[in-house]
Amino acid sequence: MDINQKELQTFIDKMDSLKKDNKLDLSSDQDLSIAVMNLVSIEEHFFFSGAKTGNNDYYDLIKDVREMRKELMQKLIKEYEGEVWCISKHLLAAAMRLMEVGTKEMGCGRKEDAYALFSKAYNLYSLFWGLNMKLINTGDIKKIDEGALNKEDQEKKGSMGKLGDLVKKVINCCSE
Repeated sequence: MDINQKELQTFIDKMDSLKKDNKLDLSSDQDLSIAVMNLVSIEEHFFFSGAKTGNNDYYDLIKDVREMRKELMQKLIKEYEGEVWCISKHLLAAAMRLMEVGTKEMGCGRKEDAYALFSKAYNLYSLFWGLNMKLINTGDIKKIDEGALNKEDQEKKGSMGKLGDLVKKVINCCSE
């Protein structure tokens, strides 16, 4: 993601203008994004509680929480193309999980590991905002072939195919 100085200044000027016109309250949007993170987490907890207890009532609660999360996400993501909505949800969810794991690492006295996780969480959170504030020019993102892990992947087997190859190599290198 390359943002040149002119683009950055244009963006800052746009944000300042919106703030002056009371059209944008980034602190409220930030709080709302944290609320959305927690709602995604609640959806996950209802799922795992239902699975662990066998009580379908937990599954039934997911729908209400999901509807609330969708409604609140619409306040953050007013217009989008392609899979930006879903990408945004997963960026927030992943950032939240990394923050939680980082906090646990901190509690175990593994500060450096915690700091690295916090940094990754913030990078994902920043990517969420960059994507939704149109700081990232998605037109510059090149489409990769289906099944490819990235644009350099020539075999296009996807992650499962790659894992399968890895397992084969591990098994072959262990045979005597």
